[in-house]
Amino acid sequence: MTSLGTASADPGEIDTGRLQVGETRDGSPVGLPVAVVNGRDDGDTLYLQAASDGDELNGVGVLNRLVPELDPQQLRGTILLVGIVNYHGFQVAEHRNPLDDTKLNRAFPGEETGTTSERIAAATFEAATRADLILDLHQGSTSRMIDETRVRCGSRHRLHDDCLELAKAFGCGYVLDQKGPDGQLARAAPDEGIPTIDPELGGAVGWDESSIQAGLDGVWNVLKHYDFLAEQATMAAQTRAGGFDQYGAPAGGLIRFEPDLGDRVESGETLFTVTDVFGSVKERVSADSSGIFWRTRRLPQVGTGEYVCSVGTDVDSY
Repeated sequence: MTSLGTASADPGEIDTGRLQVGETRDGSPVGLPVAVVNGRDDGDTLYLQAASDGDELNGVGVLNRLVPELDPQQLRGTILLVGIVNYHGFQVAEHRNPLDDTKLNRAFPGEETGTTSERIAAATFEAATRADLILDLHQGSTSRMIDETRVRCGSRHRLHDDCLELAKAFGCGYVLDQKGPDGQLARAAPDEGIPTIDPELGGAVGWDESSIQAGLDGVWNVLKHYDFLAEQATMAAQTRAGGFDQYGAPAGGLIRFEPDLGDRVESGETLFTVTDVFGSVKERVSADSSGIFWRTRRLPQVGTGEYVCSVGTDVDSY
């Protein structure tokens, strides 16, 4: 039998339950929704989690569709799932945990006796480090963004190649290969010897069905590539970026983008214009270097210096 919180499953079974991580302000228990899918045959363990940033819902959508389709009778190994990590942020549709104003994906590996976020991180990190592979499902918050996966351990890490292989198996088509900030699960778990990636499934207000489907396809392909399922995985070349150029608004007004998300841009190519309310161009902003048009703000209105867009740079294929 395999257990996670109150969920316990014998080989060939699925169970759901709660992982207690503390109490709310009125003393009610806080239990993260969890599931255990225990395959009929022995094999590796995959850990998946979603919504460590409380307003990033596409990963929840992936798990919502994945679990009903899993057949433990056809599965080798075990899948451990935490459906909502940032419980408090999710309840109020906020990115950060409102109880301690913390971005929870900067709190790993956590602290059992620490802040609310550190306690949640510690409980989920303990579950994650039981696995052989980790998928930490994210999205570009409410920005517009291409579907991508992120390898955050850094190019000199001993598991860098293993994390790149996992990103290739997930197969969104685009990979950001850049060392991430301290406290990210995709930074902390490789130090424990576990290949980990951070799929960023587009950006949306609510759920974006195309990005959810991309994430669902990615999980299925990982299950096939790592022999949780008998089918053959599809491994396609990925476009990889080593960093970002970010662009802010040189003036206030309304933004009009020239390229579309995913387009290749060349150095000197116009990325966007800033106009006044009546359409007169105030400023025109060009790319500093060549790359992929990766991410943009969602709303057109900006103030001077406000974030507008990002271009993925140092691009290659692997």
